[in-house]
Amino acid sequence: MIKYIFDSLIKNNHKNSLIKQKNILKKLINKAEKTQFGKDHNFDIIKNYSDYKNRVPIRNYEDFSNYINQIKSGKKNILWPGLPTYFAKTSGTTSGTKYIPITKNSIPNQINSAKKMLFDYIKLKKSVNILNGKVLFLSGSPKLESINNIYVGRLSGIVNHHKPFLLKHIYLPSNKINSIDNWEEKINKIADETLGKDLRVIGGIPPWIQMYFDVLKNK
Repeated sequence: MIKYIFDSLIKNNHKNSLIKQKNILKKLINKAEKTQFGKDHNFDIIKNYSDYKNRVPIRNYEDFSNYINQIKSGKKNILWPGLPTYFAKTSGTTSGTKYIPITKNSIPNQINSAKKMLFDYIKLKKSVNILNGKVLFLSGSPKLESINNIYVGRLSGIVNHHKPFLLKHIYLPSNKINSIDNWEEKINKIADETLGKDLRVIGGIPPWIQMYFDVLKNK
């Protein structure tokens, strides 16, 4: 039964992918048609990808920031109906700190890829033994701030609030340790907490994972 479920999930995602992408675009356009962004870019006359490409130019964050600032001030229906649930706070090489809206509709996109990889692994191994040990996910702090009732935090920290049900009882690190702000202290505490544990999955950005193993070597 488990193999049948995993096979169905994987195969359904591979079939007619181009058609599915076109349908998703249409749904997104229709959903956002009455938002400020939709009105500014004539979503009401967009029928396909070519129309969208012609109406919605590529831009950098600074060119986009006016919409973000309106949302931060509490205005609704700017980029998406209502208000986003979260702002993912991030920084890069340009524009300083950035606030990326995450809605209740888009949050599954932040976690589904990892779930699908897990399903693929289980299908390949023809075993669920991977779930009989512990899962370690190195992430930012799950502590969130608030701007006009919109939660703000690092994307990896936000994802911590949406752990898959199957992994909750085997998930590491603990919330207390994961909430430590000082990274060096945090990675040391994580190493202590996981030392000797039966880790079956380790996730996180490569530099963090490398640091984790470097700390482990000195334990």
